[in-house]
Amino acid sequence: MYHRGLRAQDYSFFLFGPRATGKSTWLRKHYPEALSVNLLLDEDFMPLLQEPGRLRQRVEAQPVDSWVVIDEVQRLPVLLNEVHELITRHGKRYRYALSGSSARKLRRLDVNLLAGRVIERQLFPLVASELDDDFDLSRALSFGTLPDVYVERAHSRDILQAYVNTYLRQEIQQEALVKDIGSFHRFLRVAAIMHGQVINVAGVARDAGIARTTVHRYFDILVDTLVGFRLPAWQPRAKVRERAKPKFYFFDPGVVRALTGSIDSPLGDMETGALLEGYVVHEMRAALAYQNLGGELCYWRTAGQKEIDVVWQQGDHSVGIEVKASTQSQASHASTLNEFIAAKNLQRGIVVYRGKERLRVGKVDVIPAGAFFAELHQGLLTHR
Repeated sequence: MYHRGLRAQDYSFFLFGPRATGKSTWLRKHYPEALSVNLLLDEDFMPLLQEPGRLRQRVEAQPVDSWVVIDEVQRLPVLLNEVHELITRHGKRYRYALSGSSARKLRRLDVNLLAGRVIERQLFPLVASELDDDFDLSRALSFGTLPDVYVERAHSRDILQAYVNTYLRQEIQQEALVKDIGSFHRFLRVAAIMHGQVINVAGVARDAGIARTTVHRYFDILVDTLVGFRLPAWQPRAKVRERAKPKFYFFDPGVVRALTGSIDSPLGDMETGALLEGYVVHEMRAALAYQNLGGELCYWRTAGQKEIDVVWQQGDHSVGIEVKASTQSQASHASTLNEFIAAKNLQRGIVVYRGKERLRVGKVDVIPAGAFFAELHQGLLTHR
């Protein structure tokens, strides 16, 4: 059992995260005495499906200050109405932990009805600081860091294949999000091949043999079910012409390799760059969420095709990150960052690479990936 970076909460909250990231385990650990409702279990799901008001009766039988945990609440989003009514009636008499692996159904019911009464938190696949001495970058890029996948090393491939086949395909179809499962299968493979690239709707539509409008809708489904996310383009100054299209990343490199069919092969040089870049973004998203830092993650590509892989901006403070799969640092790796720092477009620049030496090139810090991940969770981005 790894110690997760997300701290226990003392205020009612939504806990969002992709399926199999460990939300249920985390909730059991931190709220062992809570009234627990797991909507993946028929014994919990079916009675509440038939009579949602039964939740109110169960909650009101609990002592004052009790926690109420509802796991995978998107399976029965009408229960949010019951939680809203309970909060209206009893105020802070009870506190609620509501977990979900899909925001899609919750949006339809208007999750905002609980705005101001329930905060949002996120749980991600394991990060390097949680794995500590068990962290292996090559393994993380090859198989990802979903807890079961990382722990059960002998069965990693089988678990990932089951995840892709059972969850990404069958469950999304069962939830009636996709009518033509064949077109969705083709889309998933093409989207995985383009992991970390600027979204090219026309290209995806052509390669998957589907309409452009369908491509837009499928990307929305992946985002809404927390399977992927868009990284927007940064526009620091209106007079600089940046490309406006976002990049798209899946949430885990192991899922990417399972979708592309490369999971049975050794990690190849052609895929390492995109997987490492995506993993760096994953670590940054987790660090920002667990430390509650806020700010915005994006990328920057100018009209002249100069690019910064990741930019974190908070107020007037911006940090540019270049990700290099190389094991040897070169002065050219820091050239764009130094240029943008000199132009006062960035306050700080960092090159993350797979080498072992920590260097200073101009005003840019060149940091080995393992050290970068560790320092992220110690406040690296906020250093001025």
